[in-house]
Amino acid sequence: MALADLPGSTTGPDAAVVRVLSYNIRSMRDDREALARVIRACAPDVLCVQEAPRFFRWRKAAAWLARETGLVYTTGGATATGPMILTSLRAQVERTEDILLPRVPGLHRRGFATAVLRFGTGHRAPGDGVRLGVVSCHLSLAAAERYDQAGMLLDRVTALGVPYAVAAGDINERPEGRAFRRIAGRLRDGWATEPWGSEDTFSPDDPRRRIDAVFASEGVEIIGCGVPAGLPGVTDADLRAATDHLPVLAALRLPRTTPAQGRSPAPRDRGTLPS
Repeated sequence: MALADLPGSTTGPDAAVVRVLSYNIRSMRDDREALARVIRACAPDVLCVQEAPRFFRWRKAAAWLARETGLVYTTGGATATGPMILTSLRAQVERTEDILLPRVPGLHRRGFATAVLRFGTGHRAPGDGVRLGVVSCHLSLAAAERYDQAGMLLDRVTALGVPYAVAAGDINERPEGRAFRRIAGRLRDGWATEPWGSEDTFSPDDPRRRIDAVFASEGVEIIGCGVPAGLPGVTDADLRAATDHLPVLAALRLPRTTPAQGRSPAPRDRGTLPS
């Protein structure tokens, strides 16, 4: 199915439609221009990155990616050991937090980039709108650690304390795996719920495994989720050159709730990388 089959971002009196893109970008070691073209064509409101640059001049690389894709740096990168979140100007940032997970000797330390966002806010009432919690994750290559991290991911989603939440990332195993099933037991797997596009995400040259996913909490209407096809201005060569994973794009409908959503502190300033 082509990208045109997936609804665009909208804000209405009853709900907001939000596009969430999950993408492992392999530290931007591949074709950066192709990577930017893919992301721009997907037109996400929220970009959950895995393997963001996290070493020398990583902030400069994150700023380049935000600028070239028309997004704004929100949180993560080196401060979350790889996961990062970028957002469009539709999103008001309520709060962010980068989480470092327990270190296992001999293994790469993992983390989560998290944010609480608001969509559909008005100028007269900036505390209004639909609240969405977001967690970008990249789970371990080691099965036992990965299973534990799946539980930590679910705990983190609960701790966000919002009506709606999404967790998106590189799970590093297929849907039949224990960690994947643990997440899908509490959150809805976007592809399994409302498949759109194609399924497998690894690797771009010959995709045969679905190891990347977008999960959503109850109440979120998953309109469609999968690997996008027919991206305007993007060729198959771009998808192969951009990185070693294919992106996962989801369109989510977030119904407006009652005033019980409440108001929260004013959103923080946008577009500043951490010092």
